[in-house]
Amino acid sequence: MTIKVGDQLPSVTFRVATEDGPVPKSTDELFKNKKVVLFAVPGAFTPTCHKNHLPSFIARAEEILAKGVSTIAVTAVNDPFVMAAWEKASNANGKIVFLSDGNAEFAKAVGLDFDASGAGLGVRSKRYSMLVDDGEVMILNVEDVPSKADKTNADVLLTQF
Repeated sequence: MTIKVGDQLPSVTFRVATEDGPVPKSTDELFKNKKVVLFAVPGAFTPTCHKNHLPSFIARAEEILAKGVSTIAVTAVNDPFVMAAWEKASNANGKIVFLSDGNAEFAKAVGLDFDASGAGLGVRSKRYSMLVDDGEVMILNVEDVPSKADKTNADVLLTQF
């Protein structure tokens, strides 16, 4: 079942790259008692994700944080090493937390996964953006087409809160 506005995020563990290697980060650690913008992409370095979706959040990070958001995070079904390389290549400069959902556990738990095996990509996350307050989904935008970031970019999300 797909998560919807008003639902609590499921308890899942992401991985985050650090200088000492990947470390686990639970949804409680990331979302409890915090207002968080979370957006997901089908894959790090893929054209729409790398050229459109992520840059929109980097460019608008200060405006988003000024609205009382404590963290902006991106997740993808990629390993933590790929996510760390993507963060560096994107010049995110600590504005965005890069969360690895390498086994698609979170994507599946929120019902926003899709099978891209036909293109040789395996299970991926749908493209979405959400505002989460203390673990509760307050706003949720999901793209109909993985190659588009029209409904889920930072500009759209900023108009919603």
